[in-house]
Amino acid sequence: MRIAIFNQKGGVGKTTTALNLGAALHRAGTPPLLIDLDPQGHLSSIHGTLPTEASRSLFAFYQDSRSLAELEVEWENIGQLIPAHQQLIKVDSIFGKGPAILNKLRSGLDLLESEKPQRTTIIDCCPYIGVLALNAIFACDRLLIPISTDYLSLQAAEHITRTLQVLEPVLKRRVERRYLLTRFDRRRRMSDDVRNKLRERYGSEVCDTVISENVAVAESPSVNRDVFRHNASSAGAHDYKALLDELQHKGDL
Repeated sequence: MRIAIFNQKGGVGKTTTALNLGAALHRAGTPPLLIDLDPQGHLSSIHGTLPTEASRSLFAFYQDSRSLAELEVEWENIGQLIPAHQQLIKVDSIFGKGPAILNKLRSGLDLLESEKPQRTTIIDCCPYIGVLALNAIFACDRLLIPISTDYLSLQAAEHITRTLQVLEPVLKRRVERRYLLTRFDRRRRMSDDVRNKLRERYGSEVCDTVISENVAVAESPSVNRDVFRHNASSAGAHDYKALLDELQHKGDL
């Protein structure tokens, strides 16, 4: 299964969710492949080996047609990572938006999975629609959309829905999606309001699991750890374990 984690709004927990869902999969005995598709490279920074040379990063897959398998690095207690590089920002201007480039990641993953089957791939996307995000959407089986519990995030969810409606005739399929509430604070009425509005609009596509506002979740990236290694008894660790259980139960993983 390929899961792309995307939202056009920043600060909603895309990278945090990629990191901790990956760690939850590892703890369940199925280490995933994480792909950092964001030129900012936050996920790669947490790994601790953000490459200084673009030739050792995902950019080489696009620029030099290196295979994805060549670019994998081990990530202890998670699985494997294909790291980003700031040069990824050039992909749009170098390659345009033709069918070949838009389907490049899907084709690369098809080849990789023929060699290494039965492994979940988690793609951490950049927060804007361009060639890189479109690569993830074209390649994924599920789109996981983190929505922080504020009203601007509701607008972002609507923007994504409109974008997908435009893309689906090109893809000739419906992009399956799940909306994940993050930074959920049960003390604030707004958190429940946002959840209720999402459920009204998107029904069962909204995950039952919510990711609570939690110190351990916020702190763990700063010490290059997932939430389970940072504080396995925290509410955040419990939430990400519950998210994995829900996605597996619904057949999304």
